[in-house]
Amino acid sequence: MTDADLARYSRQLLLPGFDVAGQEALQAATVLVVGLGGLGSPAALYLAAAGVGRLVLADGDILESSNLQRQIVHSEARLGSHKADSAAAMLKALNSTVQIEAIPRHLVAETLPALVTRCDLVLDASDNFATRFALNRACIAAAVPLVSAAAIRLEGQLAVFDSARGGPCYRCLYPEGGDDSSLSCSDSGVLGPVVGVLGSLQALEAIKYLTGIAEPMHSGLLVLDLATLDIRRLALARRPDCPDCTG
Repeated sequence: MTDADLARYSRQLLLPGFDVAGQEALQAATVLVVGLGGLGSPAALYLAAAGVGRLVLADGDILESSNLQRQIVHSEARLGSHKADSAAAMLKALNSTVQIEAIPRHLVAETLPALVTRCDLVLDASDNFATRFALNRACIAAAVPLVSAAAIRLEGQLAVFDSARGGPCYRCLYPEGGDDSSLSCSDSGVLGPVVGVLGSLQALEAIKYLTGIAEPMHSGLLVLDLATLDIRRLALARRPDCPDCTG
């Protein structure tokens, strides 16, 4: 680590259990962020600020004005550009030492395994079941942990899926999938700080996993009602009949 690194990351280096080894672990890591919207925006910003060595940003959507209410990695100047490219520019401006790879297209199941294999951790900040299921299968095959979150209205949920350690997978939680329209912010609405909280928690779980500063949330589902600030942690077991992680 350089003197500049020691100064830049001094506040997290002071944390018990983090130290130089934790920073070096972050700098050696590659993290894939799928979706640079409301969840992926704060998650990617905090990972870049913390000094994750390489961030792979995947999103095929085009930035629209309605996104700016909650997708804080973007700006008015980048309206009309791909979200992956817009986020990459912002993260580079935030931390020029982080390597950024932008993938400005929608990921497909056929190419996900090769991409996930290059990464140490995956953040699922997508907005549809097809992508979530495909990511889940790719992470299981590559034995790569998956940090998943979702948010709508004033509610959200968070889970860390790590089947390599014997934990459940995303399909253990949603065995039959669901109606993607029920997850649409354009139909149901969402407050910006709600996705901000959930995306920040994704970044936190990623940093915990990569550095070992604390135990990530395994085999559990965090459910948040941010209207009442009711937060519950539910046990989540592996399904013996899951076709993805036990099939």
